[in-house]
Amino acid sequence: MKREEIFNKVAEILNETFEIPLEEIKGDSLIQDDLDLDSIDAVDLIVKLQKYTSKNIDPAEFKLVKTVDDVVTAIEKLFVEEKL
Repeated sequence: MKREEIFNKVAEILNETFEIPLEEIKGDSLIQDDLDLDSIDAVDLIVKLQKYTSKNIDPAEFKLVKTVDDVVTAIEKLFVEEKL
């Protein structure tokens, strides 16, 4: 899966779940500061991403995520690990 496809899906989830306008979602957007998501929202995001990827996402690892690009990278890693 290409990085751009993952970014678009993450943006779609953020838009649909948290009503964040797509034009406000950038790679360097900070999850908490720019998109105003709290820890409960992050759990909701993890659940949605797990449904999208059909993979378990380690919440402890997800705590390191700060930007939308970090989310995309974390999802990319799941797909790379699958291939190994």
